[in-house]
Amino acid sequence: MTCKGLIYPRDLEAWRRWHSRQAPLRRIRAGLRRRPRAVPWLAVRGTSPVVLVALDAVTPTQLSSLVRPLELLTDFDVAVLAPGKLGHLLPPGAWDWHQAAEDDWVPEALAGVRAVLSVGHHLPNGALADVWAEKLGAERVVVQHGLLSPHAPPLPVNARLLAFSDADAAFSASGRDDVLRATVGSQLLWAAGSEGVVALTADDDGARPLYLGQLHGAELPRRAKARAAEAFCRAHNAEYRPHPAEGDVASRLQHRLWERAGIGIDRESRPLSELSRPVVSVFSTGVLEAAARGLPAWVSYPRPPRWLEEFWDRYSMGHWGRRPTLAPPRPAREPAVAVADHVARAAGLQGVKDASRHSRGRR
Repeated sequence: MTCKGLIYPRDLEAWRRWHSRQAPLRRIRAGLRRRPRAVPWLAVRGTSPVVLVALDAVTPTQLSSLVRPLELLTDFDVAVLAPGKLGHLLPPGAWDWHQAAEDDWVPEALAGVRAVLSVGHHLPNGALADVWAEKLGAERVVVQHGLLSPHAPPLPVNARLLAFSDADAAFSASGRDDVLRATVGSQLLWAAGSEGVVALTADDDGARPLYLGQLHGAELPRRAKARAAEAFCRAHNAEYRPHPAEGDVASRLQHRLWERAGIGIDRESRPLSELSRPVVSVFSTGVLEAAARGLPAWVSYPRPPRWLEEFWDRYSMGHWGRRPTLAPPRPAREPAVAVADHVARAAGLQGVKDASRHSRGRR
């Protein structure tokens, strides 16, 4: 399959049906459990928020893409729609927290919102915020928070996309005439590059590759990914690092089977940013994050489909056995500052100014 853009460039429901088919057991379990719908929390700073940030998950990519720019919007009243009461993650301030209603009615406190910042409308909080944006006539600003495959979800209608690169902007908005595009870079990779070059340790384990697992991903068949990971770890004495999303029963069983077969499993909870190991994966953002820190990083997958080869090429990822992945281009301006500036201007306010305090590397 050759793809120069998204498979589902506009149809979110078609994307959701495809995504649901990739994990049938999870869908069945969810139906049997019949858990009540999670009610998000709304945090408001100030008396009349002009910006709403929709946070769907406490992951490094969403925190760097959404919360870091929020730290720079110090002069404006803002609101955050979050999956829990996560005051410890938000910038200091007098935040008023309460649970949002389960319906689509816009809370009275958000009547003045003119810009909504999110990573898209494919997750619950982003979807609710998108509905509110429509009712309020607010600008939709979407920050790219991860690497893009053809299976990525479509952008909201009339969105303003802030992308990692010109190539990603064109890829994500291909076939759309309603999307405004701008390139700001990746805050996660910018922060990784701010830490300086990391030297590998001299002991044997320091040079032992760390294989970044992606069993949870829907883009490739799970069994094929498991075979690829096992074959690589056996052939190169690599240690397997499970993705944080690999907490389901099938993944945990696979990890135990590998351990019994002599494959090391990295069960430490330390973030990738604290490790000084060569990394290998199929298409993890961690490959570019490691390269940005100066660590050797590669991709590997037997008989990759055409779209995966194009993905590797778009991000200049180095194939195992060849030259390691080069550090991604580093923008002169911190991406979070650029995001905050775009959001402020989308809300009809004065943009965010660059300052020395904006230039430090952060996660």
